[in-house]
Amino acid sequence: MEIREILPSDDRRELSRIYEESWKSAYRGIIPQAYLDSIPEGRWAGALERFDHTLVLAEGGRLIGTTSFGKAREHIFAGAGEIVSLYLLPDCVGKGYGRALLHTAVRVLAELNFREIYLWVLEENFRAIRFYERQGFVCCGIREDEIGGKHLHELRYRLTESKYTDII
Repeated sequence: MEIREILPSDDRRELSRIYEESWKSAYRGIIPQAYLDSIPEGRWAGALERFDHTLVLAEGGRLIGTTSFGKAREHIFAGAGEIVSLYLLPDCVGKGYGRALLHTAVRVLAELNFREIYLWVLEENFRAIRFYERQGFVCCGIREDEIGGKHLHELRYRLTESKYTDII
């Protein structure tokens, strides 16, 4: 397993495919199926450059996961870090890859002196909620969202500096 910063030579369409397949698997039954079916190939190919940091995870030369993170995007969380995304190919879930990506992202954010780290999880994404809670994240807020015409709730999770030592 290799975790590293994204390189200019990394195929953005291949990384977008990780998002696409992950969304179609993880959000089945949560986001309307018609919306998931309509996700175009390469949808996220151009989005990866807008984040402070993007890591990729490769196994045997194959890109299987990615996470993007940096300073919190919302002004009310100024001074905090945020994990914006963490996605794996569906056949790689449950094998420790997500934990490795998350721990690496937390380590980088800790080195950047963020005392708190936030992330958002769809309220119905129980697998992701269990994963983040096992890593020490605690639910601390909620907001409304709409995806594919469906009203959803996103839960805000927080990891404080005192919990970093459990991860890094």
